Amino acid sequence: MTEKKYQYHRIAEDSSELNFNEQGIAVVEIKGKKICVTRVGEEWFGFAYKCPHASGIMSEGYIDAVGNVVCPVHRYKFSLKNGRNTSGEGYYLKIYPVEMRNEAIFVGIPDGGLFGWL
Repeated sequence: MTEKKYQYHRIAEDSSELNFNEQGIAVVEIKGKKICVTRVGEEWFGFAYKCPHASGIMSEGYIDAVGNVVCPVHRYKFSLKNGRNTSGEGYYLKIYPVEMRNEAIFVGIPDGGLFGWL
């Protein structure tokens, strides 16, 4: 299996530039596509703006106590680490790698665009 390659896009010079909502989720736009970004402890995560089940807006959900993002529509839970549905329905949430580089924050988009599988 070949390792996926990414093009990284700077989304902020510092985390204070991101507009986090009450649930601790920010929405950024990369190449015209909205992506959610959050921080759990010292780790950063990027994930799809819409739920793969019923297109719920994931930024309106929340991060649960074990680090899953929870969809606001049907409460489906997804791992921020791999996108797997942890509440048992069988869906996958698209995830994106996030890196900190000297305080700046970058999100990785798969080579081939936003619609490639992660």
